[in-house]
Amino acid sequence: MRQHPPEGTAEILFIGNATLLIRYGELTLLTDPNFLHRGQYAHLGYGLVSRRLTEPVLDVAELPHEDLDAVLLSHLHGDHFDRVARRGLDRGLPFVTTHHAARLLKGLYGFRRATGLRTWQSRTLRRGDSSVRVTSLPGRHAPGPLRGLLPPVMGSLLEFGDGSGETRLVLYLSGDTLMYDGLREIAARYPDIHLAVLHLGGTTLPGGLVVTMDAGQGADLLDLLRPRRALPVHHSDYTVFRSPLEDFLAEAERRGHGARLVRCAAGGRVTVGDRATA
Repeated sequence: MRQHPPEGTAEILFIGNATLLIRYGELTLLTDPNFLHRGQYAHLGYGLVSRRLTEPVLDVAELPHEDLDAVLLSHLHGDHFDRVARRGLDRGLPFVTTHHAARLLKGLYGFRRATGLRTWQSRTLRRGDSSVRVTSLPGRHAPGPLRGLLPPVMGSLLEFGDGSGETRLVLYLSGDTLMYDGLREIAARYPDIHLAVLHLGGTTLPGGLVVTMDAGQGADLLDLLRPRRALPVHHSDYTVFRSPLEDFLAEAERRGHGARLVRCAAGGRVTVGDRATA
């Protein structure tokens, strides 16, 4: 068992794509588990597939399974929950996700402790003196009437605390959302986000349909939320990603967000506290 991060801080291991291993105190969370290997194909629905271009830095068997408290799943797409994760994760592991994904996880795959949240609904997880309140936030994976073609998606707000009940650290996970007016309420409700994890890549489906934030939209979200720090993920791993990370970094710098950016390659670790991110 690894040593716990310093009090009031979270340690984040970037495994690849949108997969993070987040440790806070005694808690350990896994996000959007994607363990396909380079050259394998993720299934996106309606016969669409995308080839993985990178290797995950861990195999699913190398996860600290005995320490895992929950999986946070933004939506049920093959580059966020794949057949390798499905085979390798314990069926008794709690999932916090959308109602759509929870029904399928329980009904098709036997993950009996999957919980679906409505937008703004919360669930609190605890281990020892450590706690996290997970709140489902707005997300939109496709524009207008095309939304029905893709699975519902949620962002997540993670409010970490200890036995005192005080919130010590606030993380935002965007999920595979586009920039739209519904995200403005996040800024109104949560004006002090310590770290925003942004799903980027400008995912482009046949016909030119863009279904995740590109460089400009990612910078727009920074303009709106103004988090203390921002970690870009979900940008280089699949053939459907068409907006390079370098474009986002350049646009964010141009808009004055350079000091917010956390640069972390897959395999790197980020430590975030209420005063600093490294």
